[in-house]
Amino acid sequence: MSRRLVDRYMEPLLAGNRVLCRELVHKEVAADVPGRKLYEDLLWPAMERVEQLYRKDQINIATEHMATRINRTLADQLQASLVKRSPNGKRVVIMCAHGEPEELGAQMCSDLFESDGWDVYFVGGGVPNDEMLGLVGQLRPDILLIFGTQPRGVPVIRELVDKIREIGCNPTMNIIVSGGVFNRADGLWREISADHFAPTAREALVTANHAEPRPAEVRIPGAPKKRRRRRRPPLLAAAESS
Repeated sequence: MSRRLVDRYMEPLLAGNRVLCRELVHKEVAADVPGRKLYEDLLWPAMERVEQLYRKDQINIATEHMATRINRTLADQLQASLVKRSPNGKRVVIMCAHGEPEELGAQMCSDLFESDGWDVYFVGGGVPNDEMLGLVGQLRPDILLIFGTQPRGVPVIRELVDKIREIGCNPTMNIIVSGGVFNRADGLWREISADHFAPTAREALVTANHAEPRPAEVRIPGAPKKRRRRRRPPLLAAAESS
């Protein structure tokens, strides 16, 4: 799919023109362009451009909200056209930052994982860490995907990762982070002890499909638990200013 199509789509998208955006996408569907390709090569890059424009103060919040909602409506319509692969026996829980753009990215990740045969549990944003711990322990997913974290949310995510490892509620589960501040601060994912980083939904799916289960940590009875010293990730300040 050409960059020219994304450019054509951006003009009505930023203008809030739902009809023209819908007509453009439906024309591609009529031309037998697969829904997955439209997700990955049109809606996803358009979502990223909207985020970049807003972060650089080149569009206001009203424009950002209109564009995000148009993208989400079209993603909802395309979801039914995604080709479904046979179940692969794997399970993923997907959470995100609390916000419309983050929910959109996480929703598209959920749809693509589901079409690839994964058993998907899409939590969304705003769920307290203690409830996430309970859910991870209950569902015991192969992957926890955290999408679209903002700078102010990094300490909360780091605390969640620490607690998951400390409690051992699902010791072989991999944690993948994607989008948001992790796309802007190279190496930040390592500082919060995530297992993998993927900048896009396509790469998150590839990473998840190839991830080996984490080795279960062997604890010696009576040995004190290791406690990590709390510190501010050095890359976070740079990400906050970007």
